[in-house]
Amino acid sequence: MLFLDISLHFLFDTFLGILLIVFLLIAGVLYYSFYLFKKLIDLIYWSKEIDYKVSQAIVHGSDEGEQKDSGTFSQYSNNSSFRDLFLEKLVDSEKKFSGTAQNEINKLFQDYNLEKEALKKLDSKKTHLIAGGIQELTSMRVEAAVTKINSFLTHPSPLVYQEAQYAMVGFKGFNGLQFLNTVSNKISEWQQLRLLISIPHIPKNCDDTVNSWLQSENNSVIIFTLRLARKFQMLSFYSPILHLLNHSSEQIRIQAVQTLQSLENPSTVNDLTASYANQTTDVQVEIIKALKMAKDQSSTDFLKTQLIEHPFPKLKIFAAEALFALGQESFLISLAEDGSAPEQIIQIIKHSMQERIC
Repeated sequence: MLFLDISLHFLFDTFLGILLIVFLLIAGVLYYSFYLFKKLIDLIYWSKEIDYKVSQAIVHGSDEGEQKDSGTFSQYSNNSSFRDLFLEKLVDSEKKFSGTAQNEINKLFQDYNLEKEALKKLDSKKTHLIAGGIQELTSMRVEAAVTKINSFLTHPSPLVYQEAQYAMVGFKGFNGLQFLNTVSNKISEWQQLRLLISIPHIPKNCDDTVNSWLQSENNSVIIFTLRLARKFQMLSFYSPILHLLNHSSEQIRIQAVQTLQSLENPSTVNDLTASYANQTTDVQVEIIKALKMAKDQSSTDFLKTQLIEHPFPKLKIFAAEALFALGQESFLISLAEDGSAPEQIIQIIKHSMQERIC
């Protein structure tokens, strides 16, 4: 009987313990849910106030907007979450405006000393925070941060070093590309595009620098430099770019063909056709495309030979399309109507002329 009483007492205590744990869990969940709800409400309210503040600064100037403060900024100006949101909003707004509006946004950044929020992120261990800080300091043109940002060019995280690369170009333009001298990581297609867009012009005394990039051991540096040459029509680099048609990388040879076509001179057709036989199929396709864009009648015999004799249908198609673009419609029609022409060539010609002959 005593044993039964002890067992019932133990079960009762256990049951109470479980109830207490469940109660505490429910209370914890409710408290956390309330915390998140309050935080969401605060963010919505702060967002409205910050948007209003920014719009007033853009329309009327930040000095006048300061006099009409709703009280929110003085009340929450020391709240770290509020300041982080304010900084995020300013950076987003800066991307959408230019001129006077952009200057007013930058003035708000300075007036509320948000620089320290961005600089603090550079000391974080979290890569996304470091990258965010670099982006914010670059967007707000904090020149004092350049040295610190420069140290992140060798950071192990692509997210960080790519943002640092972009920042250096943002601050220094073409001169900010000096990291290309030593960079060992691949520069992604997206990063190359960002960098190209950020460079407004190139200096006159950059020949030695550009030549060194064209000889880089990093293939992505060479490809980026070729795109740079196309963007700024760097005609003086035609010869070193021509030599890249012998490079071991197929992608570099493809980019070299595109760049030579962009920098076209009287010898371009001969230069491309002379290299043609030693190239892979994909590079040969790129050469045919370049000849099509050049529309130089001196290339018609070469293209006719490729259409008739090249073993790969892919090349024949591009050759036929190029001939049509060069006004060789009568040749294509006569070849298609020639009873001795292979059926494959006839079909390719019909395709290239968009079924204009039947």
